[in-house]
Amino acid sequence: MSRQFTGIGSLPKGEASDKITEGCLVMEGGAFRSLYTQGVLDALMENDLNFQTVIGVSAGGMCGAGYVAGQIGWCARINLEFRHDSNYIGLGAMRHDHGITGFSYLYDELMKDFPFNLERFNDPSRRFLVCATDVLTGKPAYFERGRCEDIFKAIQASATVPYVSRPVEIDGRPYLDGGATGSTNIPYDWAVRQEFKRIIVVKTRDRAYRADPAKIRTTPVNRLMYRQYPEFEKGLELDPMNYNSLLERIDADAMAGRNFTIAPSVPLEVGRFEPDVDKLAQIYYRGYNDMYGEVGRLREYLARTADKEG
Repeated sequence: MSRQFTGIGSLPKGEASDKITEGCLVMEGGAFRSLYTQGVLDALMENDLNFQTVIGVSAGGMCGAGYVAGQIGWCARINLEFRHDSNYIGLGAMRHDHGITGFSYLYDELMKDFPFNLERFNDPSRRFLVCATDVLTGKPAYFERGRCEDIFKAIQASATVPYVSRPVEIDGRPYLDGGATGSTNIPYDWAVRQEFKRIIVVKTRDRAYRADPAKIRTTPVNRLMYRQYPEFEKGLELDPMNYNSLLERIDADAMAGRNFTIAPSVPLEVGRFEPDVDKLAQIYYRGYNDMYGEVGRLREYLARTADKEG
């Protein structure tokens, strides 16, 4: 198992163009499977495909921030270089942030060495949203940059993993991972409700993947940890069925031309918190190369839907 990725210097880098492409980019979560998404986003930026509206859940929201900031390779560099820094992922993060990911370390320390283009990120010509789960209701909550007090706190809430992390409080309400209950593993339905005519979906599971219905999470652990949040507990139990139903809707709409979906061309054989950085780098390049292979088809989709947008 490789703990240090030696190819950091060869990762794509640079700044995206100022060109904005109309449409809504929707990104799935998936912890370190999101290296695939980071490869997709870097390929999009290199091809001047900077979508006007961006929404992500969990790790997909974190990836989306770097995309809106126009920083090619930014997310991948941080994840591949600091995967084994315990202040970023591990015990140090648990100590400081009460969760598996060290958001305070990312925001306060790593961004000093990897500056984040906050000015471009805040450009009002583009929209950026993340989805978190309201633990009190078990329902999704959507936070939009410029319309919420702290979008970075919302990103943290969206990516805070149940069971191993303390809920993140925003305005006195507790939130956890936006995909915790399955129905918003991919925040596709939000884009549909907004009536976007161009919806681009980035999955971190291959097209054939479906969750095992037998793995419904009706465990004593749920009742022990979330007994004070019965709606959230109920949502956890329904997670596989909700997720599979969502995948069916996305696939049906893709077949009908109502969205464009990019998904791993082969199953991503990695753990949720994969420690092997060479495997993570392979996932990144899988996303990067998959997207380059689909650029022509994506442009055809955008041209076909151009008269519908607006």
